Amino acid sequence: MKIATFNINGIKARINALPVWLDEARPDVAVLQEIKSVDEAFPREVFEERGYNVETHGQKSFNGVAILSKLPLEDVRRGLPGDDEDEQARWIEALVMGETRPIRICGLYLPNGNPAPGPKYDYKLAWMERMYVRAQELLAEEIPAMMAGDYNIIPQPEDAKRPDAWQDDALFRPESRAAFRKILNLGFTDAFRARNQLPEQFSFWDYQAGAWNRNDGIRIDHLLLSPQAADCLTECKIDFEIRGREKPSDHVPVWVELDL
Repeated sequence: MKIATFNINGIKARINALPVWLDEARPDVAVLQEIKSVDEAFPREVFEERGYNVETHGQKSFNGVAILSKLPLEDVRRGLPGDDEDEQARWIEALVMGETRPIRICGLYLPNGNPAPGPKYDYKLAWMERMYVRAQELLAEEIPAMMAGDYNIIPQPEDAKRPDAWQDDALFRPESRAAFRKILNLGFTDAFRARNQLPEQFSFWDYQAGAWNRNDGIRIDHLLLSPQAADCLTECKIDFEIRGREKPSDHVPVWVELDL
């Protein structure tokens, strides 16, 4: 099963580029972030005609997550538990059946948190604490599980071209990285680093100052695997070249192949 995560930075802006990538990469499941669309306005027909089942958790102009799957989606859930007053559309999950066993796939768009310190950073850390609780619940189910998406976390200095430039940023502050490690330490595996230890492997490049041409990027799009899912991992790669195409997102897809 090939599963990808992709922050598309707006479905309207990527309505031409996204189907092209899907036709080329042919993921069985794609989790999308920043669709920036209410559910009713999401162009699901474009993906359904390609054989994908479509589930969205949208929000007007901001945020929004979706799951596209060529396999049936069951037990779809929207919103990260733990705060009934949180109206930001940042979490969607579903049970997907592989050839021999199911996997729980969670698509997430973790808050940016800037400026930090401040209320937005407090929200980021509180959101990560709720995610930690959900991660514990996923492990307790003892089936393969994955939390995939735009984490807005630079885990290590080697995940940035210029780590010193990010020292005071919410994506790289010690509290953010500690919260990420806290989830990993439950027993989750960073799929990309399990397969690739090289530096300068990025998933995001700012639109400004020629960042893409200078490879001045950061790795913030992650796929975390439960032990049962990690046992099935056969490959994980970043589709770097997508960033150099016409009208690209500032992120590129990251994908895994799991023997399920």
